[in-house]
Amino acid sequence: MTQHLQTFIAGRWRDASGPQYSTEYPADGSTVASLHAATVADVDEAVQAAEHARLQPSWANLKRHERAGILHRIAAGIRARGEELAQLQRLDNGKPISETRALVASAAGTFQFFAAACETWEDTLTPARGDYLTMSVHEPLGVVGAITPWNSPIASEAQKMAPALAAGCAMVFKPAEITPRMAIELAKIAQQAGVPDGIISVLPGKGSVVGDALVKHPLIQRIAFTGGTSVGLGIQRLAAEKLMPTSLELGGKSPTIVCADADLDHAVAGVLFGIFSSSGESCIAGSRAFVHASVYDEFKRRLLAGVQALRVGDPADERTQMGPLVNLGHRASVERYVALGVQEGGRVLFGGKRPEGGLFDRGSYYLPTVIEGLPNTAQMCQEEIFGPVLALLPWHDEADLLAQCNDNVYGLASGIWTRDYKAAWRIGSALKTGTVWINTYKLFSVSTPFGGVKLSGTGREKGRLGILEYTSQKSFYWGLNENPLPWAGA
Repeated sequence: MTQHLQTFIAGRWRDASGPQYSTEYPADGSTVASLHAATVADVDEAVQAAEHARLQPSWANLKRHERAGILHRIAAGIRARGEELAQLQRLDNGKPISETRALVASAAGTFQFFAAACETWEDTLTPARGDYLTMSVHEPLGVVGAITPWNSPIASEAQKMAPALAAGCAMVFKPAEITPRMAIELAKIAQQAGVPDGIISVLPGKGSVVGDALVKHPLIQRIAFTGGTSVGLGIQRLAAEKLMPTSLELGGKSPTIVCADADLDHAVAGVLFGIFSSSGESCIAGSRAFVHASVYDEFKRRLLAGVQALRVGDPADERTQMGPLVNLGHRASVERYVALGVQEGGRVLFGGKRPEGGLFDRGSYYLPTVIEGLPNTAQMCQEEIFGPVLALLPWHDEADLLAQCNDNVYGLASGIWTRDYKAAWRIGSALKTGTVWINTYKLFSVSTPFGGVKLSGTGREKGRLGILEYTSQKSFYWGLNENPLPWAGA
């Protein structure tokens, strides 16, 4: 049954003003929700309402511990609806239910963390260098925009909403067109938790319409974006015209390095998880595996045994490890990359095709795929596929290995598997990535900043200082001198 979704705009639950469209369940292609897309006029109404609401005493005058209380209530609201939200996100993007449960729990933890960070956040009394007292304080930027992706909506939206609210900002969301539901549900929970109407709005629709209008709006003071690099570069160009700060968490082509002394059981499990969980639809997916030549054959044997054992199937099944890709169009893109890899000389060791029969024929499924025989310079090894495709590459020399790992426009994440802590530090320090995992992969902590370098983005999310991304810094000087300033000759 198709559910009609209203959205939250300028403090009112209503249909947006644009054309109606529908979203589909990737597992079988069925229509699960219908809603109206937002328009440029909706963007202006939401932003104007947010600017008004943020200046009202009901929000502007809240003490930090009072804002923290609201964030704690949002966390509790997410947990109270945890299973429902996990099932709704499963319908939104086809992720296995075990994964969507983890994402919902992560979102609740994010609000809880920033509640604590908000309540304990201190301004600074700086060392005086004369007859004056100096202070550094942080004030909310104002109305900020958030543009979020389809692959992990509730977690990404929480990572933007929680610090923005903690800072005292108002926020206008543009969720991915095909996965709008989690932002809408978070707006409901935030309203019930005591966030004043107008502080949060949700504007579903096309990025070329809603996203552009949001970035260009003169009252928007910051954009937090997670998504593709080409879109992020466009946002950065528009933001530059306003001298507006941004945080851009963009694409990746992350290398994972298996050293000669690695524990292969751990390494194989980590590489499998790093690329095939989330069906590879992850910016930090470990899509290039560099394996030392001395253990390459054994690693490959164990890896292929592990790939063959992965359970691809219905996202509603508790046992499923890989669900469908987000839609048929994205599957076609992944298929084109695999075909390109074969044309470039690669050999498909497993996968490289769609599973067949039953549910597989109705949904946008694709088998986990392993390819070897390609150089790191191959297009398939250089560009982000955003799907369950792993390139296996042997290495011999550490200097050459590091050159290959860093020979990429992206720099989001990387992994190292070794028993040698000195080698781990040496290699990790040389990798040009924002995150390095050592003997683990794709684990996250909200207390630890996350972001990329090069074309993987700018700025950081998470961590206690994540609140400061949504503030402007102001300095105060309090004169303590007994006599008038001497310059005027008094």
